[in-house]
Amino acid sequence: MIAADSSSLRRYLDGKRGFDVNEVVRGIAQTDLIVPPVVIAELLSDPALPLHYVDKILAMRMLELRAGYWYRSGELRANTLREGYKAKLADVLIAQSCIDHDIPLITNDADFRHFLRAGLKLA
Repeated sequence: MIAADSSSLRRYLDGKRGFDVNEVVRGIAQTDLIVPPVVIAELLSDPALPLHYVDKILAMRMLELRAGYWYRSGELRANTLREGYKAKLADVLIAQSCIDHDIPLITNDADFRHFLRAGLKLA
């Protein structure tokens, strides 16, 4: 399995190119792609989202949240901020979902590198 963040999925939907988009295409082709719930919410909350993307987004497999997820997410954010790094709440929630399931994340967002020390794997 492999997960994707919001920016990479949006780039895929918009027909952009890049390493992250290639990984999304590969994940879809191999039926390995799965998305954290926060990614679904982020994508659907975009007021500029074309309506024909909605069905594609809702058809994606979604990771389940594990017991203690919210506590671990809070700890991850606090620790990351304490170390002086950026830790947007949505990014933390995405990272924690991937850490909990031990699956790599497809992203083109450099801010996710701050979660590597906590066990996040990047594609």
